[in-house]
Amino acid sequence: MSTTAVALASDHGGFALKGALVRHLQARGVPVLDLGTHSPKSCDYPVFARKAAEAVASGRAQRGIIIDGAGIGSCMVANKIPGVRAGMAFNVATAKNAAEHNDANVLTLGAGYLDEAAATAIVDTWLATECTVARHKRRVAMIDALDGAPPGGAGMGSQDNALIEQITRVLARNPDLVASLLPAGGAAGAPGNVCTTCNQCTRHCASQAPDAVRKMVGRSPDMRVTSTLGVSGIPADLAKLIDHTLLKPEATYDDIDQLCAEARKFGFISVCVNPVHVPRCVKNLEGTNVIVCCVVGFPLGATHRQIKALETRRAVREGAREVDMVINIGALKSGDLQTVYDDIRLVSEAAHEGGARLKVIIETALLTDAEKVLACQLAKRARADFVKTSTGMSKGGATTRDVALMAEAVDHQLGVKAAGGVRSATDAKNMIAAGATRIGASVGIKIVKEASASAR
Repeated sequence: MSTTAVALASDHGGFALKGALVRHLQARGVPVLDLGTHSPKSCDYPVFARKAAEAVASGRAQRGIIIDGAGIGSCMVANKIPGVRAGMAFNVATAKNAAEHNDANVLTLGAGYLDEAAATAIVDTWLATECTVARHKRRVAMIDALDGAPPGGAGMGSQDNALIEQITRVLARNPDLVASLLPAGGAAGAPGNVCTTCNQCTRHCASQAPDAVRKMVGRSPDMRVTSTLGVSGIPADLAKLIDHTLLKPEATYDDIDQLCAEARKFGFISVCVNPVHVPRCVKNLEGTNVIVCCVVGFPLGATHRQIKALETRRAVREGAREVDMVINIGALKSGDLQTVYDDIRLVSEAAHEGGARLKVIIETALLTDAEKVLACQLAKRARADFVKTSTGMSKGGATTRDVALMAEAVDHQLGVKAAGGVRSATDAKNMIAAGATRIGASVGIKIVKEASASAR
């Protein structure tokens, strides 16, 4: 069952059943936001249905449950709120369908037609069911597109401002959340945090100090690190965490072949390349468990969304299983959220149709805090799988503060990848503590020599 906050609301007709559901959820440890009504006195269901729907749309609650006499009117009200997908359920089967096929984030119930036992079974089923099938997710994205614009329209609307205020409150209540994560001397990702040779290395790479890296990655089982050409002697338990990357424009066919050979030899989880190299990588890695990732709209993000989607479909058709896209940064900074949302959504659909995962690069060094939050929320609403700090090719990389903000902005429901300027185990641990679920550190964790004695 979900452990994130659930908003509940009802009119007088659903008051008693709402109380029973509140007790039921609280007994199971589910955080509840009770938005009323708080008495059986006659009231108007649109008032309370709107409260619950807006709580979900603004991010105050992950899901919402609204109860009135029949469940129909409240469903109509909720679906007027952009960002809400409300479904009415009258048995367990329709509750499962609403979640599995339609990804309903609001459930409406008719107290006049359900007893307590039936209602609790419906709620338990709905909360335990997820929308995971690609064709369903594609259709849900089409539903969301009918809103005409993500909440906030073409600018920073009230719901986006509410989210920013919420995150500001979280950080204000926890002043040590950011300050305690920053390494002495400044933030990770600051200019100059670049390791170019082993003589300059802090000896926190998988070859030179595998125990330090094991300690680093132990904090997050989904974490990955990044390596470059020329690796050797990587312990097997660390190899499976490494995204082996080569995005230089001057990369030759021989370089790509070497990248794949190293990935095959050491069992790296993926290679990450430019789109033109996807077929070559797929052929080189045939028969292995190494997946191919490619970048789209990279590194500027300033191409038409149709071109990004075309790039994505071709890459996925040719064998890519992960796609890293760069958002339309100029549109975001112009306040044109519709364009940013449509850009991500189209690429998300293209990736998921082919069974690939999407990471959205927002280039934090170029954004204000408000813009970072908006970019993350748009990525979440467009069904991305990860948000990522940076390309590594702009004026700055990941900072722990940005990672913390991004993790809060997506309610810790998407992966957060910190990339650029992560050069040591301390930097990486700070990023993970801030909320990162993957680490990209191609210039920081430089793997160039045989494993030291500590690898054994």
